[in-house]
Amino acid sequence: MKNIKKILIANRGEIAMRIIRTAQEMGIKTVAVYSAADRKALHTRHADEAYLLGPAPADESYLRQDKILEIARKSGSDAIHPGYGFLSENAGFANAVAEAGIIFIGPSPSSIKIMGSKLAAKEAVSKYDIPMIPGSDHAISNLKEAQAMAVEIGFPLLIKASAGGGGKGMRIVYNKSNLAESLQLAVNEASSAFGDGSVFIEKYLESPRHIEFQILADNQGHVIHLYERECSIQRRHQKVIEESPASFMNERLRKEMGNAAVSVAKACGYTGAGTVEFLLDDKQKFYFLEMNTRLQVEHPVTEMITGIDLVRQQIRVAEGKPLPFDQKDIIAHGHAIELRVYAENPYQNFMPDTGNLRTYVHPGGPGVRVDDGFEQGMDIPVYYDPMISKLIVWATNREQAMDKMLRAIGEYEVAGVATTLPFGAFVMQHQAFRSGSYDTHFVDKYFVNTRTSSNKTHKQLAALLSLYHLKQQQDSKQINKQQNDITQSNWRKMREKKR
Repeated sequence: MKNIKKILIANRGEIAMRIIRTAQEMGIKTVAVYSAADRKALHTRHADEAYLLGPAPADESYLRQDKILEIARKSGSDAIHPGYGFLSENAGFANAVAEAGIIFIGPSPSSIKIMGSKLAAKEAVSKYDIPMIPGSDHAISNLKEAQAMAVEIGFPLLIKASAGGGGKGMRIVYNKSNLAESLQLAVNEASSAFGDGSVFIEKYLESPRHIEFQILADNQGHVIHLYERECSIQRRHQKVIEESPASFMNERLRKEMGNAAVSVAKACGYTGAGTVEFLLDDKQKFYFLEMNTRLQVEHPVTEMITGIDLVRQQIRVAEGKPLPFDQKDIIAHGHAIELRVYAENPYQNFMPDTGNLRTYVHPGGPGVRVDDGFEQGMDIPVYYDPMISKLIVWATNREQAMDKMLRAIGEYEVAGVATTLPFGAFVMQHQAFRSGSYDTHFVDKYFVNTRTSSNKTHKQLAALLSLYHLKQQQDSKQINKQQNDITQSNWRKMREKKR
């Protein structure tokens, strides 16, 4: 075992700040790295040391393995935490860190490599009794092979990039007439995005729920799970709202899925914090989807219901220490919900927005947590993921958590860029979400663009979002005259009427 004394954080934004805070509580010094676009970022000021990586583009800064390792040696860092995104699931980087004699706060390179390939992950997991989505167990190399697989599993089917994520290299095919074109498009997109054109085919589950289990594993072979997160509210196959526990979950299903998640971790010799993801159909049958070999964006949801600091546990495991608790010690309390506050316009297909945070004021109060890396007056760079912050709430039950999220959204003040805050308000009020009867198609089914919706729906949405728009004095292009005339009292009346 070795006590880590200084951690270089190979990341930016809210996750860099999140790691810095836990490290400080543990008495560990921190080293920030930053691009030219992040020269004035919060993480550069809160870390004990900060070093310039290079120009703004990620491939010239946060993806520069050589520069990061050089700064780690120069600063005397004995560990590197990759956060999420960038190099966090790069097996080559994890290996280079280890070869440099520096501790990588994450799983082994071999675990990352296995789970980084969906095909390799399926092969590893197949040794355990874990349900798998029907489909190919190898890369599809030609149209004839794809056609044969389509006959075997039936339409609709899903073509997926083996090395992919975030919806890239993915195509849904409903009939054989679209198969050839969809296959070629998926291969081309996968090659462009990941440098690997390998794709495979699975049966497409039409109305699934996306459920993931947080796991922790130490170097002594001890693996546990910290319950589930429901991640079905998504746009472009990327999560926007997460909650825990899942509204429909019973103890039998939780135990089965939790045991499966632990087995997946064991299948690749996993250590540290990771997430095993499943799809759940309308008959409550679950199927292994993939494993994320890093800290998830939505990890605060689990922290809020368990009281366990996942970053602290990552660091302890990296130091060689055993987990300080067993599965029986993990107890979930209350309900937590997270909204990812992106600089995106939800009424223009969630297109990213950039600009200056002219106004930026956090909500507060009991059970409200905001993880971010920005402050008022800062610019939202065009070079990186457009997430501004994560708004997390906790309450004793799900209904109170939804109401608390609505209150927190109403208090959040952002001017200068469009955000997903109004979308969050829409979701928290929608009957499908409030009843827990929703799936991954929530956005397509229920979220209607106010510019093209019916007059009734338009008025409901305008009333719902009026407090948000009025408080933040958005530019006139963000809201029309009708929305400007609606008052805060109307918003509250509408809420009472819906209840």
